[in-house]
Amino acid sequence: MMVDDTACGYNRTYAQINLSAIRKNIDTSRKALPEGTGIIAVIKTDAYGHGAVRVAKTIENMTAGFAVATIDEAVELRQAGIKSHIIILGYISPKEYAEAIENDIILSMFSYEQACELSKLAKSMGRPGRCHIKVDTGMNRIGFPAKHEKDIIPTADEIEKIKTLPDIICDGIFMHFATADESDKSKARKQYDNFCMLLDELSRRNISFTYRHCSNSAAIIDMPECTFEWVRQGITLYGLTPSYEMVHDVKLYPAMELKSHVVHIKTVEKGDEVSYGGIYTAESERRIATVSIGYGDGYPRQLSNKGYVLIRGQKAPIVGRVCMDQFMVDVTDIDGVELEDTVTLFGSDGEKEITVDELSDLCGRFNYEFVCDINKRVKRIYVE
Repeated sequence: MMVDDTACGYNRTYAQINLSAIRKNIDTSRKALPEGTGIIAVIKTDAYGHGAVRVAKTIENMTAGFAVATIDEAVELRQAGIKSHIIILGYISPKEYAEAIENDIILSMFSYEQACELSKLAKSMGRPGRCHIKVDTGMNRIGFPAKHEKDIIPTADEIEKIKTLPDIICDGIFMHFATADESDKSKARKQYDNFCMLLDELSRRNISFTYRHCSNSAAIIDMPECTFEWVRQGITLYGLTPSYEMVHDVKLYPAMELKSHVVHIKTVEKGDEVSYGGIYTAESERRIATVSIGYGDGYPRQLSNKGYVLIRGQKAPIVGRVCMDQFMVDVTDIDGVELEDTVTLFGSDGEKEITVDELSDLCGRFNYEFVCDINKRVKRIYVE
């Protein structure tokens, strides 16, 4: 395994990102898709905590482009030299349109008024504004309504007006599934049917789009029949499953491992309390190690007194409350634990592994949320 040279020296706590795993996860999706389908890699929230710029540079030649959530995320990629398509999936203020135009960013349009603003500004700047039409087929978040048959004509009318506006390139249309990751696909299929109903109406008006996209990670795996020119791969890019309800099982490669170190070891006596609130009391003499990570790094406080880590290939239970920067584990049954031993929060250590999914279940959280919350205080170290 080749390690990035940023790994030199001591790192208090670090997330090890396996770039080869991310490439393999793209290949997994590619095998499920019709030949020629473009994959848009969703790298919002700093690539779900994996590092957007580094991930984008690694996979730019494997993808059709990237999807983000904010203008700052998009501009960061352009400033880093990313040349591919970049689409902002949500709302941005018209005050940010100039920056989007300057950086050739695709905006999501879901009102005629938005598109008029973009067209007017693009004309004044002498550069085209780019946009894709966002359609709401049943999620009730953002988008032109297409949830019911009665929505189709009015929405098609609005889109037709946008397509006639000068100085904008409106070459895409998309929707988002709300329940593609559930075992019952009936609601997702209804959303897809609604989208197709709108596309059919637009086709009757000779309105077409170069890029149509609706499939997310779950739909890529479980609903391949819903594939258009593009798909948007998010959580599976990083080797995590969209949900336990997925119908088809595919091999994914988790890309992130979270590591820290033992920074102190002590023996506590029977009856001693550990950490804030005294929620753990030693029932006998115990050997306690302090680990240099806490909720200030994004590690969940909900794992207080019930989570566990790996040290020297063995499980060590968390005792007491997780603090902002540290927490304690019981290493009584692990021989030879020393200062600065590596601690695996999730990932592999020898033959043992802790997964993001099992920790998420343990603390009542979501695997997406878990990795996104590992913040910038935690150094990213990239390996191949």
